[in-house]
Amino acid sequence: MGKVVLVTGVARQLGSRLVRRILRDSEVDRVIGVDAVTPEHSLGGADFVRADIRQPAIARVLAEHSVDTVVHMDVTGTPLGAGGRTAVKETNVIGTMQLLGACQKSPTVERLVVKSSTSMYGSAPRDPAVFTETTPPKSLPSGGFAKDAVEVEGYVRGFARRRPDVAVCVLRFANILGPAADSPLAEYLSLPVLPTVFGYDPRLQFVHEDDVIDVLRIALHEPRRGTLNSGTFNIAGDGVLLLSQCSRRLGRPTVPVLLPAVTWVGSALRTLGVTDFSPEQIRLLTHGRVVSTDQMRETLGFVPTYTTAEAFTDFARSRGAGLLPPEAVADAVDQFATLVSKERI
Repeated sequence: MGKVVLVTGVARQLGSRLVRRILRDSEVDRVIGVDAVTPEHSLGGADFVRADIRQPAIARVLAEHSVDTVVHMDVTGTPLGAGGRTAVKETNVIGTMQLLGACQKSPTVERLVVKSSTSMYGSAPRDPAVFTETTPPKSLPSGGFAKDAVEVEGYVRGFARRRPDVAVCVLRFANILGPAADSPLAEYLSLPVLPTVFGYDPRLQFVHEDDVIDVLRIALHEPRRGTLNSGTFNIAGDGVLLLSQCSRRLGRPTVPVLLPAVTWVGSALRTLGVTDFSPEQIRLLTHGRVVSTDQMRETLGFVPTYTTAEAFTDFARSRGAGLLPPEAVADAVDQFATLVSKERI
C-alpha cells in the first residue's frame, strides 16, 4: 500500500495543482482533496470530500480513508467566496485547531505538512537584515494574515509536542508569485498605479508557484538521504528586489504617499474592492522583509528553480504591459539622449 494523502484547501488553484501533481507519484496510492467549496479546477483522479475543516467532521474523513499524510494548504490571506476577512481567519485558526485535533486522535497519521508564511516575522523598522527560522520578530504582528500565521504555528508546535511520533514540516513561504497568483500582494502589484510609502523602498522576496509545488512534494515524502524534512523552513527564491524595481519591471508608475495618509488610502482601496491593502501589507511595503534560505538548501535539500527576479518576471509577463512599459520608457530615454547629443554637435 502506498501513501494516502489528504490535502486541504483544494478549491484554490495551488491546492488543486498539488493534488494533480502528487497523483503521479509512484509512492502515493490515493489522494483525498478536502474543501468547504467545490473546486472549479480539476483534481484529476483524486477523491473530493466536501467538508469544512472548522467542523469536527474532518476527524471522520481521516478515519474513513485511513489517511497517513496530511498537507494543510488552507492557510491563506485571501477569501474564497463570501465571508471576507472573518471567514478567512476562522478557517486559518479554528480550522487548523480542528484539523490538528483530528490528527492527534488519528492512529494512522504519520506526517503533517503545513503551508505557512514568512509574514509571521512581521515587518518593523528595527528588524534584522535577514530573518532565520529561529529569529524572533521584533514586534509580533497585531492582526491580519500575519497574526493568523503566528497562531497557526503555535498550534502546530503544540501538536508536535503531543504527537512526537508524527513527522511535522512547516514551510514558511515568501510571497508566492506566478501567472495564477491570487495573494493580496499580487492584487496590489496588478493595480495600474502603485501607491507606495513616501521615503521607503522595501526589499522583497518571492517564490514561484511551481517551486511551491516542488517543495511540498519533498516535504510530504520520506526524506532523501542526507536531508531532513521535519522542522521549520523558510522558502524563497534567491536574491531580492526593491519595490521600485518591481514597479519599473511591471511598467506601473508609483504614487508616493506620506505614511500618515497611507492607512486612509488603504481604506479607500478596500472600499472600492480593488485590493486588500491591509495594515500588515502596508508595513511590508514600508520596511520590507528578507529571510535566510540556508536551511532550505542544506537540511531540506531543496533548490528553487526560479530566483526572486525570475519569479517576478513570470508574474509580470502574465499581467501584460503597464501604463509605462519598460521598453517604451527605454526607447524614450534613447531618443532623448540622441536629441541631446545632436544639440551638442
